[in-house]
Amino acid sequence: MDLLFWMPVLCAGLVAGASTGLLGGYIVGMRIPFLGICVAHAALAGAVFGALGGLSGPLLLLPALAAASISAIFVGLLDPQTIRIDINVVLGLLFSLMMGLAFLGLGLFSIYGISDNEVRNLLWGSLAFCRWSDLWIMAGTAGVECLFVVVFYKEMRAILFSRTHAAAAGIHVTFIWTLFLLLASLVLTVNFQTVGGLMIYSLLANPAVAASRLVRGYGPTLLVSAILGAASGLGGFLISAATDLPTGAMIVILSSLLVALAIAVKAWLA
Repeated sequence: MDLLFWMPVLCAGLVAGASTGLLGGYIVGMRIPFLGICVAHAALAGAVFGALGGLSGPLLLLPALAAASISAIFVGLLDPQTIRIDINVVLGLLFSLMMGLAFLGLGLFSIYGISDNEVRNLLWGSLAFCRWSDLWIMAGTAGVECLFVVVFYKEMRAILFSRTHAAAAGIHVTFIWTLFLLLASLVLTVNFQTVGGLMIYSLLANPAVAASRLVRGYGPTLLVSAILGAASGLGGFLISAATDLPTGAMIVILSSLLVALAIAVKAWLA
């Protein structure tokens, strides 16, 4: 009975880590680390205001995904050469706005006398309450992500190298780039409840950074990043279960230790 109870939790840790790690392989490779934290906090702000409106449980994904998607589309339609501002600066400004809105919403809970326990769980994350219904949503999202990687494998490799050169080669950069951002919003929205909206950036970045230290090449980096993400998600939960410590924090710390280990291995082999 215990195994059946924890099986969806264990699988959720694997799926969440792998899908977030795979996404991080692109985001870190494109040198736009603020994208992940910006979209995640947009989703968090959407969930907070959705809860204020009376939504709960899986329904909170709807306003969270809407807010994340709007932010992603906004970023996707921006042309850095036209606005003459580095994209990370724009993402930083958008992140600060989303963070402000999220904490504004949290402050309104006490004013209106509404319990904010469920929303606070989204801040810190918890795998312990994942059920099969949550797992199917996460698995479906991971399937969409894998499909995107397969279909746009060559195009994303070109965009990863240079958006300008990719456009010159006839690739519809704006369309594919916007699709990628919408995919990022979907993956982060579905998975940020496992690690927490404040910490999912670590699971997004750390496996990708570790993978870039261990292997070279576009495909191998994506694969190893997904594997290390899965190891972080599952391993963090197991440590949390054994020590009764917060799940999100353990996932983040484990993924950080993997980065340190990868750097040490790289230095030892050099």
